[in-house]
Amino acid sequence: MRKLSMDELNRPDIATFRNSGKIPVVVVLDNIRSFSNVGSIFRTADAFCIEAIHLCGITGCPPHREINKTALGATETVSWKYFETINQSLIYLKQQHYSIIAVEQTTNSIPLTEIQWPTSLALVFGNEVEGVSYEALNLSDTIIEIPQNGTKHSLNVAVCAGIILWDSFKHFQYKIV
Repeated sequence: MRKLSMDELNRPDIATFRNSGKIPVVVVLDNIRSFSNVGSIFRTADAFCIEAIHLCGITGCPPHREINKTALGATETVSWKYFETINQSLIYLKQQHYSIIAVEQTTNSIPLTEIQWPTSLALVFGNEVEGVSYEALNLSDTIIEIPQNGTKHSLNVAVCAGIILWDSFKHFQYKIV
């Protein structure tokens, strides 16, 4: 056994990747405090060919040293937009016919294992302390949560995004052609 070299991984260059097909998922970051979490989510979005990221409120934007440290270049491959408020992002996405799915623990949330993925969707991930804002929850079509059995009440937002994005990626069965 040996590890594969970078050449053997056969990854596309930046220009090819930007022009390749993406799965119909937009990640919406609702007031994420940590630049490291933002960078990690960019990197995950690149890995799973996510259409775009919306950065809202206090969420840091590229270029930033701390984002770049964890993104490892994904800020150059994943399309992104900044919105001053979460409402601006979600209203824009609704006008573009995206289903809004917030990831939060609420009395109305359904387990990730039971989600029926819509045709195109926006996944809302919330602040590390406060979670998804009530503004975003009120504009959401569905609220999902990751089933957990441990003693902690939540997952790190970047870890949560990784799990949810992997599940949506599997659903769309995306393969780069």
